[in-house]
Amino acid sequence: MLDARLLKLPTASHQHRHEHHQIVIGVRGEADLSVDGTGSHLDTWKACLVPTEARHDYCGDHQNHVMVINLDPSTPVITSPHHADYERMVRVFEKPRTIHMDSRLQGLVQFAAGEFDRSPGNLAMHGHLAASILYCMADRVVDRKVSVPSRHSLSPDAMQTYIRDNLHRKITVQELASEACLSVSRFHEVFRDVVGTTPHQFLLQARLNQAMNLLASTQLSVSEISYRVGFSSQSALTNALRKHKGTTPTRLQVRDNVA
Repeated sequence: MLDARLLKLPTASHQHRHEHHQIVIGVRGEADLSVDGTGSHLDTWKACLVPTEARHDYCGDHQNHVMVINLDPSTPVITSPHHADYERMVRVFEKPRTIHMDSRLQGLVQFAAGEFDRSPGNLAMHGHLAASILYCMADRVVDRKVSVPSRHSLSPDAMQTYIRDNLHRKITVQELASEACLSVSRFHEVFRDVVGTTPHQFLLQARLNQAMNLLASTQLSVSEISYRVGFSSQSALTNALRKHKGTTPTRLQVRDNVA
């Protein structure tokens, strides 16, 4: 029923269509997709849903990696006792859309990507992890848990861009609240409601993701990368990677060199 894999999208644009539903999820770097004329910019907090037969084109930057999950809508599973679950799952593909993942879903995707990378031949495990991601995504989309209420002035895209452009320095919550034109207390409330995590956790994940990208794609020293992504020292970055990502700078650099 499910086919899932990690891919690196080409830097040159490609266009095609297929007879299965597809989810393209940002894992590393950034990519651009256009589905039936609707553009979507992917990073590590976004996923793009591509319904069957939708014409789409895509291209990525040199560091991009995406998780692609394919779902065959004609699978015999619709005659099984799990038909109701399947019907709920495929409702996410009613139209092309971009999903802003909350911290829990993003963490699940990053965990799954790590397992795919660790055990590339274990297709059964890949399928189970992909199904978990798809069910979690369906639960959020069908129940509208990831939609951004119009009453909020907070834009996750704008916050992400602002943080990415200022990772090299200390960013305060008061500063982010000012960018969103909200009081600090209201910003905390709205941010958690819209993004699904606290501003501090979001900022930490942004720093760690950028550090991992640089470690795997550049020859910069760990000390220089620590400075560029806003950690106070090399040891602070190392400790944060070990605690929150289960890895170290050395492992990331060695993996890239071996590959």
